[in-house]
Amino acid sequence: MQLRHIVSVLTCEILSGADRLGLEVEHCFAADLMSDVLASAPHGALLVTGLASPQMVHTAEVADLAAIVVVAGKRPEDETLTFARQRKLPLLLTGLSMFEVCSVLSAQGLRGAVRKE
Repeated sequence: MQLRHIVSVLTCEILSGADRLGLEVEHCFAADLMSDVLASAPHGALLVTGLASPQMVHTAEVADLAAIVVVAGKRPEDETLTFARQRKLPLLLTGLSMFEVCSVLSAQGLRGAVRKE
C-alpha cells in the first residue's frame, strides 16, 4: 500500500516527507514504547504511535521504518518536525485513535507486523 493511500484513508496531515508518498508499505506496527518497536518492528514498516517526541523519529531511523503516523491529533513540537525533515522521514498526523488507525489499515489490507523471534 502506498503512503498516499494511507494519507487518504486516515485523513492525515503531512508534516514531513510529502515527496515520499509513493513509498510502498506492507506492514504496520503500533506501539508507544519505543523499546517494543526496536525489539519487534520489521524493517520498512509503518509506525503507528501516540508518541510525539524526537525519540519516535530516532527509533524509526534506527529500526529502518518507512514512516510514522502520530495518532489522536498529538502534534509534534518543532524540534521533532525538524528532526524528521532532516532525515527525510515521512511523518503523518491523524485525529483518529490508535485503535481506529489499526482497524482502518487492516481493513485496507495492510498487514500487522509478525513478531521477531
